[in-house]
Amino acid sequence: MRIRGFESSASIRRLHPRTGRIIKGVMTQTLFSFGHGYSARATAKRLDPAAWRIIGTTRDPKQLKTIRASGAEPCVWPGERPDLDGITHLLISIAPTAEGDPVLAAMKDEIAARAGQFKWVGYLSTTAVYGDHQGGWVDETTPPAPTAERGRWRVRAENQWGGITGLPLHIFRLAGIYGPGRGPFSKLKRGGLRRIIKPGQVFSRIHVDDIAQVLTASMASPNPGAIYNVCDDEPVPPQDVIGYAAELQGLPLPPAVQFDEADLTPMARSFYNENKRVRNDRIKDELGVSLLYPNYRVGLEALMQHQNSTL
Repeated sequence: MRIRGFESSASIRRLHPRTGRIIKGVMTQTLFSFGHGYSARATAKRLDPAAWRIIGTTRDPKQLKTIRASGAEPCVWPGERPDLDGITHLLISIAPTAEGDPVLAAMKDEIAARAGQFKWVGYLSTTAVYGDHQGGWVDETTPPAPTAERGRWRVRAENQWGGITGLPLHIFRLAGIYGPGRGPFSKLKRGGLRRIIKPGQVFSRIHVDDIAQVLTASMASPNPGAIYNVCDDEPVPPQDVIGYAAELQGLPLPPAVQFDEADLTPMARSFYNENKRVRNDRIKDELGVSLLYPNYRVGLEALMQHQNSTL
């Protein structure tokens, strides 16, 4: 299902950037996407090209053709100065660093001056802001208590965006993302996966198409100031996911390695230092979202079908 524009405007004619065909109709909304990557592109696919103009940034000039082929207008940033005239919706997918949020560092004053212009602003954050709860449940009312550096950077960025007066900000705390091109199957075939065993450890995850439907549902029903956890219904041990993926491919189980003995990068090890179960009731109750992939089994089965259909 594609989301049309939400109000009428003047009729226009333009060329679709992907097909080159003339689009006749009413274009009422313009989405500017800072960091037009995996999740942002999936979101853009759900927007009606006759009603939406989409502009997406990338740091890599080699990505311009890919973004253009997806139906969006590409912009190299940092580099080109983004023009926010006429922008109705703003999506921020760029991760912060130790120096802060790069979008705000470059454009905070301009965004703040136009706060009343935007109908919706979405900031993609992470469930890492909650820190470690020893396997307990967290929801959007749980105070952030990150233990990892990346989580602390996210909390600071959330607060910086939230501090802009009048900005219709919506924060989306994403679990681990998977989807086409981001599944375990290729690594399994190469023999590059192990089952890391840490008793009691669970992770939440979310399919990219479910991220897209959450974001577009929020665009259709803005609630400035809202925070949403974006994850599936079933937090599970990571070895269960790898085991099921191997079963779907008819491959033997990858070897099990105890966490304390595993040779992990500092980044990978930091994920295992936080253990929590994330509730997602708010995206269902407030936005009416019914997850396409409510658990990893449904999601992996769909990925397997997609992979087989593209062979």
